[in-house]
Amino acid sequence: MLYLDAAATTPVRREVLEAMWPYLTQEFGNASSHHEVGRRALAGLDAARQTVAEVLNCRPAEVVFTSGGTEADNLAVKGIALARRDRDASTSHVVTSAVEHHAVLDSARDLARWDGFEVTELGVSPEGLVDPADLAGAVRPGTAVVSVMHANNETGAVQAVAELAAVARAREVPFHTDAVQAAGSLELDVQGLDVAALSLAGHKIGAPKGVGALYVRRGTPLRPLMSGGGHERGRRSGTSNVAGAVGLATALRLSAEERPAKAVSLAALRDRLITGVLAEVPTALLTGPDPRVHPGSRLPGHASFCFPGVNGETVLVDLESRGLLVSSGSACSAGDTEPSHVLTAMGYPPEVATTAVRFTLSADVTPEQVDGIVAATRDVVGRLGSPHG
Repeated sequence: MLYLDAAATTPVRREVLEAMWPYLTQEFGNASSHHEVGRRALAGLDAARQTVAEVLNCRPAEVVFTSGGTEADNLAVKGIALARRDRDASTSHVVTSAVEHHAVLDSARDLARWDGFEVTELGVSPEGLVDPADLAGAVRPGTAVVSVMHANNETGAVQAVAELAAVARAREVPFHTDAVQAAGSLELDVQGLDVAALSLAGHKIGAPKGVGALYVRRGTPLRPLMSGGGHERGRRSGTSNVAGAVGLATALRLSAEERPAKAVSLAALRDRLITGVLAEVPTALLTGPDPRVHPGSRLPGHASFCFPGVNGETVLVDLESRGLLVSSGSACSAGDTEPSHVLTAMGYPPEVATTAVRFTLSADVTPEQVDGIVAATRDVVGRLGSPHG
């Protein structure tokens, strides 16, 4: 089997397991306990926070460990919006985009449903990109928070986050970006991006599932969503997952060190795959930006297509029978019979959006294997698209 679904999750790296092991065994203490065992656990937690801060170019106190990307997104969108409204009742407007992960979109919609906020969901270009001019037109007095993702999990489209964040910053509105899919592929310098908040998830970069982090710029209002012991400087209660934090920090450090070389090799494989599929499958539509035309507009290991006239899930099953494990889009929406909200927001008709197939590559894929992927895709789509398919 060739695993081509790295956007959904990645295997835990050996280095990460080795870093975590002491905190799963002899250093088992509660980091909040005031004795030697607890102090050693706290030292591990502090070291992990320092490592994450170094990669993000922020202060350790600005790092909040969470249970994953979904919690980080919820805490950022809801926590910032509610805290700012607590300070000023007229601040009750949220701006996001129509192609966000559901963790952001549903957080914004919850604020509208339960807390009386107004939500603006910005449209996108056919490539899935937000126009900074559209954001400038949407932000207004009373906007509590803006949230636009760094890179899209379904299409790989990379947003101009620094430019978008500058629009919000000029209007003194906190800007949050979901960088869950960007981690390991793009630069995560929060000073360069100029964001007030940034979300991460460990399992996308070789750490275990169930751990993530949220960067929150010092001075940004944040109402905690979980009450309890006041952990994480009062921003996220719950007994600290020390081993998970250590694993996330290790994976983040390794991915940052490897990123420059890995991005180049993955981009070459991605372009080979895109060129091959478009040449061999005449009906194929590349979804998201074409990186061969606009370099840097797409994640380096990400290629996604629609195959009009063929069912995407059937393509998945047939490719798996040939040893290729791919996805029809977001793993978080697996089993959903509705067309992708990302693709429909980009202008694809629902019947075309349901034909989507996503290939996300890992660094151990070879050029020869990419050629095999192209050939298999050509054969499967050709057979399914024939009158007797």
